[in-house]
Amino acid sequence: MKKPSPASRSKARRFVLQALYQMHMSGTSAVDVFAQFQQSHDMKRVDTEYLRGLLIGIDTHRVELLALIEPKLERKVKELDPIETAALLIGAYELQHKIELPYRVAINEGVELAKQFGATESHRLVNSVLDALARELREPEYRAKAR
Repeated sequence: MKKPSPASRSKARRFVLQALYQMHMSGTSAVDVFAQFQQSHDMKRVDTEYLRGLLIGIDTHRVELLALIEPKLERKVKELDPIETAALLIGAYELQHKIELPYRVAINEGVELAKQFGATESHRLVNSVLDALARELREPEYRAKAR
């Protein structure tokens, strides 16, 4: 089987962000949103396995992920924009559960999602929180890259 490209994973993250937003706005389940996305979007160049894994993983670990994120914020999670929350959930999930993914990739992808879909300064918040999480969750890797 061919290894998924970074671009196909970036597209998967964009769909996860949109799916998390839809779930937030409509209360639809992760499984239902994933099925809807497969039917209504062109998925030829999307790593759909990664998309599904992220979406279900984030939905399953949502409370735990929010508990990791909130102490890194200057406000409550519920005060965040839904796009900021989604970008942070994706990054936090990847930092905690996708150890094979370099932490810098998780941070950069979260920042790019916030730049593309979020408010003007959302990317700064996402960068700050994910960097703090990387320092905590990926401490040996973080230290090694800092040298």
